Amino acid sequence: MRVRRILTACIATAALTGLGFTGAATAIAATTQGAHSYVTPSECKQGGGMADLTDNVCKGGKHDGEKVD
Repeated sequence: MRVRRILTACIATAALTGLGFTGAATAIAATTQGAHSYVTPSECKQGGGMADLTDNVCKGGKHDGEKVD
């Protein structure tokens, strides 16, 4: 009987821990999805792109399509 209680407690702890990690990952993903990405003209250039200041966007390179601030 004692083994059954210990086993039940271990399974419950593992399940709650797994839910905690899943909830944290979901919260982090939700906060980063709606965020706009801005780079400076120099960051755009260092990433291999060219800052188009008429459209305020980085064209080409690592930051392609990101807004330039």
